[in-house]
Amino acid sequence: MSYQKYIEHCQKIADINYSNALLQWDQEVNMPEKGAEARSRQIATLSVIAHEWSTDKNFGALLEELSLDSNLTWEQKRNVELSLKDYQKQLKYNSEFVQKLSATISKAFNAWQAARKSNNFEIFAPALEEIVALKREEAKLLGYKDHPYNALMDEYEPGATVEMVDTLFKGVKSSLLVLLDKVNKSTAPTNLFAGKVYEASQQWKITEEFLQKMGYDFSAGRQDYAPHPFCTNFNAQDVRVTTRANEYDLFDMLSSSIHEGGHALYEQGLKMSNYGLPAGSYISLGIHESQSRLWENNVGRSRAFWNNNFSIVQQYFPQQCAGVSENDAFVANNIIQPSLIRVQADELTYHFHIMIRYELEKRLIEGSLEVKDLKNTWNDMYKQYLGVDVPSDNEGVLQDIHWAHGSLGYFATYSLGSFYAAQFYNQAQKEISDDLEEQIQKGNLIVLKNWLNQNIHQYGRLYGAEEICQKVTGEKLNFEYFHQYLENKLKTIYNWK
Repeated sequence: MSYQKYIEHCQKIADINYSNALLQWDQEVNMPEKGAEARSRQIATLSVIAHEWSTDKNFGALLEELSLDSNLTWEQKRNVELSLKDYQKQLKYNSEFVQKLSATISKAFNAWQAARKSNNFEIFAPALEEIVALKREEAKLLGYKDHPYNALMDEYEPGATVEMVDTLFKGVKSSLLVLLDKVNKSTAPTNLFAGKVYEASQQWKITEEFLQKMGYDFSAGRQDYAPHPFCTNFNAQDVRVTTRANEYDLFDMLSSSIHEGGHALYEQGLKMSNYGLPAGSYISLGIHESQSRLWENNVGRSRAFWNNNFSIVQQYFPQQCAGVSENDAFVANNIIQPSLIRVQADELTYHFHIMIRYELEKRLIEGSLEVKDLKNTWNDMYKQYLGVDVPSDNEGVLQDIHWAHGSLGYFATYSLGSFYAAQFYNQAQKEISDDLEEQIQKGNLIVLKNWLNQNIHQYGRLYGAEEICQKVTGEKLNFEYFHQYLENKLKTIYNWK
């Protein structure tokens, strides 16, 4: 009976949080401009109510009681253990801070949109200063060891620390620079799809076909347009993706939808019976990102994928695809070229985009960098890391929505996700009895979806990121899998020996 009371309480918290998430989805997809002020209030109110339910003293007493109950199953004990940890963390916040942070984030999102329209960072800067100040305060509220940024990273990737990520990125940077140097010394292939116009409505139809082939359940989701593509869910049977179109870049929208579809398959793969419980929620953003990057890159940028799916693109764009082949599509998806926009970056230089953001956030939180200097520092780092000049704010410091969402501590998970993805995909290749590459080439993507459902999705948070990696692959996160995967692919494109 006590465990049932626990379930009911957790589900009520989930009801509130997902209702709030629905308001936020609407804010980014459908909401009229004049609705912004009232929407900020509504989101803040629900955030406070969710916090009050999450920190209810009777709920805390129930968790303490259940933590001593020897009659619970392993899964029930694990749910309670994680909920108690969440409860203790929530106690570190007060309602005033929660309301202020939520209202500030809503205001910052609207300021970011206005800044994007005007291509002017100065419009967003005051709101970002408030966000950074609150995030510094949040780090103090949560408590941390060694570095305040650790507290914020732990929110997205439990256990991640500055020391760990600094060490990882040092090795990643040196390894990728070697590959980039080899690329720069090679003859670059030509993108035969560039310089043509691809109608957005036709691209949309292709993305729907791709999503369906991946196993995305449209009866439990939908796709919409948004300025910055994202995936959100309100339960395992209502998981929504968004995308955006660039009529001068065929692969931008296709990759975006596959990426968000990977996130969505994770959420649809959670057990509905665990709604509101830790077992019904994702492990970490690094693992979540592993699912999207695996589908976007290991599958969606593979030769096998394009050998099967290029005919779909030809069907919708017969004139633009005249005289080009499956191999040309594979090559166009994998050309290495330093660029300005993170979400359009190739698999190699993408991680320099992440390292730049990680360093900037770390410095903002520790106080060695202020918002007023952020734009110039951003531009300097892009010149240093990628050798590119930033011509505008929209192509520079305004390109990501994360800071407007208050999501500081998030960016490192993108690289972690790519590295996990390569390791998981390598294991899937070993375990799927009918050769995985052959199945993809035949158009059978469901075999991979099912493997991910069985090995990762179904467990929710019952295992941590390191634990699930160890359970699935037999070892902890190992960057070498990504390095070998990328080097092997580039060898075939750049004709390395």
